[in-house]
Amino acid sequence: MPYPIDKKFVIAVASSALFDLTESDSVFRQQGESKYREYQEKNIDNPFEKGVAFPFIKRLLSLNESFPDEQPIEVVLMSKNSPETGTRAFRSIQYYKLDISRACFTSGKSNFQYLPAFNATLFLSANLDDVKSALETGYSAGRVLSKHYIQDNDNDNELRIAFDFDGVLANDDSEKIYKASGGNMKEYFQHEQQHANEALPLGPIGPLLQKISVFQKLEKRKAEKDASYQRILKTAIVTARNAPAHERVVASLKEWGVEVDDAFFLGGIDKSRILNVMKPHIFFDDQMTHLEHIDNVPAVHIPFGIANNN
Repeated sequence: MPYPIDKKFVIAVASSALFDLTESDSVFRQQGESKYREYQEKNIDNPFEKGVAFPFIKRLLSLNESFPDEQPIEVVLMSKNSPETGTRAFRSIQYYKLDISRACFTSGKSNFQYLPAFNATLFLSANLDDVKSALETGYSAGRVLSKHYIQDNDNDNELRIAFDFDGVLANDDSEKIYKASGGNMKEYFQHEQQHANEALPLGPIGPLLQKISVFQKLEKRKAEKDASYQRILKTAIVTARNAPAHERVVASLKEWGVEVDDAFFLGGIDKSRILNVMKPHIFFDDQMTHLEHIDNVPAVHIPFGIANNN
């Protein structure tokens, strides 16, 4: 029996995250709303190109095939278009055979305030102001970063999700200690060792990992019963922390009741070295400096906490 809406794992995705709207946005900015409407009507049957969040959304929805009776995953399209100009987005969804049926069209107005109505765990958008507003209101949200090319291998059935730790899965308490010390690593390590067994509070994307972890456990049980079943979900933490500060990561995950498949404690090594090998379908980080040199990896910036205070 399908899950009721309040039990489903729901992701809200803006059309600007799911599809590449670069050309459409250019028409709107340069020629105005009237020409924009004409442009969308003229191209209504031309599907949008895939956007940064597309590989993540497509593979997430594929989990419903693993749990056909429950259908536990749902994606909601969030659009600032009017219903009329948003028709092209829905036709693009049909073209790519994405199982998305719910939507929110708000004719130019912000729409993050409707996230709880859909019971959404995460909001993805390319609009920085909308993401910041959602985070400030207490919702999990991230800004997808535009890339000219995103790898999406249709023969790859896994969904690999990678997370930074501080300011993403956890709050920024430890980052505040580091900043307050003036970047003194000795003081930082001393503090983290003293609190090694104390879990940090969940950060802005922590609830997403908790939801994902539920399905990882379901997949593991399914694989134990059916040796032919291939797990879809794979999770990883890629953090600048290294020993001994890694112990607090382990303590936090245990307290939160979640598991990850892999963890990389890099201690200053460029994260792109790991990510360009792993090729996650989405990577969440709160610092732009960690995202600027990543090639062909869908990146999501979490504009949260002290790392983003100007």
